[in-house]
Amino acid sequence: MCRLFGLHSGRTRAKATFWLLDAPESLSEQSRREPDGTGVGVFTPEGRPHVEKQSVAAWQDRAFAREARDLESTTFIAHVRYASTGAHTYVNTHPFEQSGRLFAHNGAFAGLDRLERRLEDVGAAGLVHGETDSERMFALITAETRHADGNLEEGIVRAVTWIAGNLPVFSLNFIITTATDLWALRYPESHELYVREDHAGPAAAPRRLETTSPRISVRSHDIPDHVLVATQPMDDDVRWRLMEPGELLHVGPDLRPTATRPFPDRPAIQLQLSDLDPNAAASQKPHGS
Repeated sequence: MCRLFGLHSGRTRAKATFWLLDAPESLSEQSRREPDGTGVGVFTPEGRPHVEKQSVAAWQDRAFAREARDLESTTFIAHVRYASTGAHTYVNTHPFEQSGRLFAHNGAFAGLDRLERRLEDVGAAGLVHGETDSERMFALITAETRHADGNLEEGIVRAVTWIAGNLPVFSLNFIITTATDLWALRYPESHELYVREDHAGPAAAPRRLETTSPRISVRSHDIPDHVLVATQPMDDDVRWRLMEPGELLHVGPDLRPTATRPFPDRPAIQLQLSDLDPNAAASQKPHGS
């Protein structure tokens, strides 16, 4: 299945090399099981979004290794793709950018014809350039945020509530980043999503940073205080916490996560793996198995 990664380092620009390349379960390592595309999104010092993505696996992409070592940002978003809808093309590869925000999704839902009509109703059809359900969900979030006078939390709640109430849903897990904030959703319980707070100081839990891998060039303690979100724990640190089903997490520049659960416990029509077509079902199994 697709893999999500998000990092917020507060007001300090940082690199995410350890997590993208060197951690025991780095994005590069995970891409060996998810072959259909890789992307990383960051923000420039001026707050402009910048996306590097290719429709090949990260471990095969020399550009990904170079970017993982060189890119700096206060927030990172990364995705490795196992396609459920849409061809293996650049335009279908995550993350997506709309209105200065970046978005990546792990999951699947149906009823795209009805969602297309909804996007037309809210004036968002022009935001979509590819074939994926993911980009269409992001377009609805973008439109609802605009109708909520720029309040992203309200836009997320309106969009996800509409999808949960009107479309057959397997999983809507996603991460959204701006230059100053990170949002993550786990909904419903179909796929896992983990968060880890990494703060220096005596109150922090003991760090377990080292690995026997000969490839290690950057360790996680080379990164300033940060919060991570990922589809699976990327090392054996005890601070990884499984998010609750329905949990919407927000991390701002102060790196103090807040969590709400504003959605129904279950979608109105909850899909099981057996309900998906064979291609979509293969993309949603752990490790693409």
